[in-house]
Amino acid sequence: MTVQRPRVLAIAEAANPEWVSVPLVGWSLASALREVADVHIVTQVRNREAFLRAGLCEGRDFTAIDSEALARPLWALGQKLRMGEGKGWTTLQLINALSYPWFEHLVWKTFGADVRAGKYDIVHRITPLSPTLSSPIAAKCARAGVPFVLGPLNGGVPWPEGFDRERRREREWLSYLRSAYKALPGRRATLRHASAILAGSRHTLGEMPEALRGKCIYLPENAIDPARFSRAGAPGDGPMRAGFVGRLVPYKGPDMLIEAAVPMLRAGRLLLDLVGDGPMMADLRTQAEALGVSDAVTFHGWLPHQEVQNVLAGCHLFAFPSIREFGGGVVLEAMALGVPPLIVDYAGPGELVQAGRGYKVPIGSRESIISGFRRALEFLAEDRAALAQTGQTARDWVAQNFTWGRKAEQVLSVYQAVLSGAPMPAFFDAPATPATCAPWANPEATT
Repeated sequence: MTVQRPRVLAIAEAANPEWVSVPLVGWSLASALREVADVHIVTQVRNREAFLRAGLCEGRDFTAIDSEALARPLWALGQKLRMGEGKGWTTLQLINALSYPWFEHLVWKTFGADVRAGKYDIVHRITPLSPTLSSPIAAKCARAGVPFVLGPLNGGVPWPEGFDRERRREREWLSYLRSAYKALPGRRATLRHASAILAGSRHTLGEMPEALRGKCIYLPENAIDPARFSRAGAPGDGPMRAGFVGRLVPYKGPDMLIEAAVPMLRAGRLLLDLVGDGPMMADLRTQAEALGVSDAVTFHGWLPHQEVQNVLAGCHLFAFPSIREFGGGVVLEAMALGVPPLIVDYAGPGELVQAGRGYKVPIGSRESIISGFRRALEFLAEDRAALAQTGQTARDWVAQNFTWGRKAEQVLSVYQAVLSGAPMPAFFDAPATPATCAPWANPEATT
């Protein structure tokens, strides 16, 4: 069976056009799917006002499920257990594992009769992204004969060796026990009853049971809204300018970037733009002052999207030494502006950045990453034309593969495969070898 515009019930508990991270992914994908399918979005009531401000009509376009009786007190508990804003992500996921089944219970109470009556061709759970949270609706859809699509799923990338100090500073105590989620009730049933599983990273894909790999599709969850990131990079003359965007927290490595850049900063050959805020702000300012480079480092603080792209568009390079990124959406944003990324070859960014569209430093100890970034910055500063060409290649690749419109077309092809019984589509080739993205590591390389 082929359905040109399938009728889709899109479950996106976290979906909000005014927020960032997972809620923005949920909103962006669900909204993009409305262009290729007849989609009704189901979200949590906290997102209701943002949906209305975005122009959606309640009842026709979306339904807001009020699960606050359980979600609100558990969220408050989770915030206390995290011991710091933006920290203790695995603790928050544990809290979500307690509250999310109630949300799905209310979803099925509202839409179960319609699903059983065949009013939807597909039920698609978009968020939560976490692969640790089961979906009770999956089995109910299977009994109703309606395909259930799960994902994109992403998360749980292991902390790299040598960064236990950063792990503790992030309050990631439960991450030591994270693999226990595979034994949680409902996980295997959710995967078994799903008709298709979208894996947002190769790590998540690798965690799927071998017997289910045939219905798993590798599809990174992030994409770009061309309206939000519309400028083309146009850095000026003078010293090379490198930008960093992200929360100022230990695992994103802003302190490693400053330390790696010190020789060039002192020599007047490099300027750094740091966009973001967080608990490390005061320490980073102190670090820059103590190293005598504060005049060459600009701390922009938190900026809205439009202003972020204005800063990045003036950079020759996006320098991002984060050691634990699930998706790496900010890397795509830089690439969309034509600003080539320099990243650590690990997890999400390592999958996105390949030969010709960016540069990678191998994952390793803190010292080796700093040393690698220092060599890379020195090398890349010598050939602005090569940087510009790499940035253009990255920009073209994102425009072809990673807009939300393109993402919706990719998901639609998954829907069509599910409905017709065809094999699952494949969207991306295997990544290139890391060495192809580190020309400074080749002793014969010239600038």
